[in-house]
Amino acid sequence: MYLKAMIQNIKKEINQFLEEIEKNVNDENEKKYIKEKVNKLTRVFLDEMDKIIEYEETKIDKIEEKQKEMEEQIEKMQKVIENIEKDIYIEDEYDFDIICPYCDYEFSIEYNEEEKETECPQCHNIIELDWSGDIEEQEAGCSGNCTQCGGCVENDEEDNEEDEE
Repeated sequence: MYLKAMIQNIKKEINQFLEEIEKNVNDENEKKYIKEKVNKLTRVFLDEMDKIIEYEETKIDKIEEKQKEMEEQIEKMQKVIENIEKDIYIEDEYDFDIICPYCDYEFSIEYNEEEKETECPQCHNIIELDWSGDIEEQEAGCSGNCTQCGGCVENDEEDNEEDEE
């Protein structure tokens, strides 16, 4: 666009130059000679400018084509990233891996803070769930609230040993 405007300005200047020659040169042969040379020079200049414009337009077209390709690649990458985010953040937030303390069977359950126990799909024993993440509480042993056992065997044995002494 800029080059086309520049060419229009040059054409305007050349026409003003030719008008000045018409007014100020009295000899018709000299006037004719100057006009021919100016016209020839103008044609050469305009031809070269057309080549430059065509070259620049070709470069712009290539840049726009590359930009379109890059936008398509970015769109594909964005879809991949969205799928990765779903895999990492959404699915993993709701799944919780458990290893059954009775049969060592590994399975997953959906995270639900309200659930306090779950059944092992392999051995069907009830497993107490502790969502607090408090390691000290877990190391302290069974709380005795499991529906199946009512307390750990270890705790019962310790109580019996204390009673015997």
